[in-house]
Amino acid sequence: MLKRYAFFLAAGLLAGPLAPAQTAPPTEAKPLLGFEPAAAAAEYQLETRFDAQLKAGNLRDWMKRLSAHPHHVGSPYDKDNAEYMAGLFKSWGYDTRIDVSYVLFPTPKLRVLELVGPTKYTAVLAEKPVPEDATSGQTAEQLPTYNCFSRDGDVTAELVFVNYGIPKDYEELARRGIDVKGKVVIARYGGSWRGIKPKVAAEMGAIGCLIYSDPKDDGYAQGDVYPKGPFRPETGAQRGSVLDMPTYPGDPLTPGYGSTKNAKRLDYKKAPTITQIPVLPISYGDALPLLAALAGPMAPEAWRGALPIPYHLGPGPARVHLQLAFNWKTEPVYNVIATLKGSQYPDEWIMRGNHHDAWVNGASDPLSGMVAELEEARALGELVKTGWRPKRTVMFCAWDGEEPGLLGSTEWAETNAAAIQKHVVAYLNTDNSDRGFLDAAGSHTLEKFFNQVGRDVMDPEKQVSIIERRRAYDLVEGSPEAQKDARDRPDLRIGALGSGSDYSPYLQHLGIPALNVGFGGEGEGGEYHSIFDSFDDFTRFKDPTFAYGVALAQTMGRCTLRLADADVLPFEFQNLSNTVAKYGTEVKQLAETMRTDTEKQAKLLAEKRFDLVSNPDQPLLPPKPQEAVPYLNFAPLDNALAKLEQSAQAYDQARRGPNKLSEDRKKELDQLLYQAEQQLLSVEGLPRRPWYRHQLYAPGFYTGYGVKTLPGIREAVEERKWAEADEQIRRTGAAIERFAGQVNRAAAVAGPAPVQ
Repeated sequence: MLKRYAFFLAAGLLAGPLAPAQTAPPTEAKPLLGFEPAAAAAEYQLETRFDAQLKAGNLRDWMKRLSAHPHHVGSPYDKDNAEYMAGLFKSWGYDTRIDVSYVLFPTPKLRVLELVGPTKYTAVLAEKPVPEDATSGQTAEQLPTYNCFSRDGDVTAELVFVNYGIPKDYEELARRGIDVKGKVVIARYGGSWRGIKPKVAAEMGAIGCLIYSDPKDDGYAQGDVYPKGPFRPETGAQRGSVLDMPTYPGDPLTPGYGSTKNAKRLDYKKAPTITQIPVLPISYGDALPLLAALAGPMAPEAWRGALPIPYHLGPGPARVHLQLAFNWKTEPVYNVIATLKGSQYPDEWIMRGNHHDAWVNGASDPLSGMVAELEEARALGELVKTGWRPKRTVMFCAWDGEEPGLLGSTEWAETNAAAIQKHVVAYLNTDNSDRGFLDAAGSHTLEKFFNQVGRDVMDPEKQVSIIERRRAYDLVEGSPEAQKDARDRPDLRIGALGSGSDYSPYLQHLGIPALNVGFGGEGEGGEYHSIFDSFDDFTRFKDPTFAYGVALAQTMGRCTLRLADADVLPFEFQNLSNTVAKYGTEVKQLAETMRTDTEKQAKLLAEKRFDLVSNPDQPLLPPKPQEAVPYLNFAPLDNALAKLEQSAQAYDQARRGPNKLSEDRKKELDQLLYQAEQQLLSVEGLPRRPWYRHQLYAPGFYTGYGVKTLPGIREAVEERKWAEADEQIRRTGAAIERFAGQVNRAAAVAGPAPVQ
């Protein structure tokens, strides 16, 4: 899944001694969105009883058991873990089943990397176990270091260093007269999702790609390496998928439909989301001899890492031989689905999910989130024993196959798409989590709801609410915009969702409101996707007392309980309207900035005043002249945003009115509310990737995990496709207008009953 990078280093917010997670005491002054006052008081009492059930020891015990062996897709322990968790859910009173899909999951049968000139070196391509880590030596059970969904290949060529291997890096190389056509490139991890690196390299004509972890980003430059400290050691390498998930996630052989046992499958050699060139991850120990053998121009200062060498770009004289071959097998993935049927609205489903597969032992990624989900489910089961039952149906999901490309969750979503769009109220996701600051993103229709949840959970280190601790971080370390929001905005602004975890098929393909939540910033390290992501590592460096695991269970437990028991579903649209208006301003400013920059560049080129000698020893070629940026007609977007603001205000006024709704009107209102997000889908989907249908949120075509908001418009502008930008403005405006119309219908139902 998406790695949580170290951006939570707030001055003045240093960790104190850990205490058990607590909740803010409820008072009558704290209303709950969707609840009448009496129902809110009862909800607070229920949540106090829920908290009393949570035990950090359970999280510890389950993590130790589930991470005892490697449990990647196709491994015996992956199935064993699924069956073990299914047994737990059944023992807690859930109707439980394991749904199986059959997906492509290639594993390596041959990996060769050699420096063949001007000197010789054969890469080790193995991580060295450490005695202090009890599971790091399970060599026979571990997957070797590789990039899943790389092509087979056998190539020999000169090497070129491409920094992070994103499009702007190739622009810098071009200005230095360096072409990667017919070359093997070496990129460092970071700057974008790993799958973008071979994708862009292939587009630029490279025939092979290596990805290494530079110690500047992920190693000794950060601090002591494992096991003395938490950071990546010399032989550590980051496994991971390079499936082209910005095109579509899930099984590459069944695009858009479920990979059932007898499903029609593409030939893997023709599958569009499998890389076009061979790609391999390596450690910085293996990267050092390759980079040291490069000559040519020096890399720009910002490109230079922490290895004890001058960073040259090449090409050559270093020549490498890369040979990869894979077992292209179909494997079962095991999705555990545990259901607690609702007492009043059983056809409205609250889905809570986390994945259970890992690249190796996976204590942090994903089990830190999975064990919190298990404890939430157990605590709800205990509440049922006391006579409580949720009004709406609650489903706990443990997904398999997330690491190779959201395989389990996507195939389950595609198989059950009609039922999901008819019944699912919201999808609540977690993945890896550790100590530190709240990190929340999702549908902005749930932003106010989530702020109320976070208001009522206490940070176990600072004994202030998790919302206020994050607000303090934003005030100290945030961007100027984040600082302004933290000062002036009543609600904490949650982020937008790109990709990298199991919410993607629900939100971006099916239009289900979603949240993704975790904690981080004080448990950073270099274990990600390595043999060192272990129980020993987690309990030393991540969340030793599992206090933040309990805080995560409290947070997501409240989300589940409140959505399940609200009188009317707690959706709110003014925060969404405010956020989407902000996105609209951003895309208009983007177009204007590009216009100004293009005009400035054209003037400098015409006057031959462009800086060609910023470094006398390495003159730069001038950039290529660019087409002028036309004035785009944003009126369809502006008009839609105005209608959205009006409808959001109308619903807010209606929901605040003293209106007593019949059960039939509540059901009608609920359906209008939770299916409103589906109005933001377009039938056509995004250009060149129709699987992604949401017009507000999508992973970027060249960012992977990173989100692009108003993606159809934004990417058309960035790629200077002006006719497409006009079309996407109209299409996005139409989706927002459909959404505003649905909100108006909800306001009409929520308002006073019509006179008979």
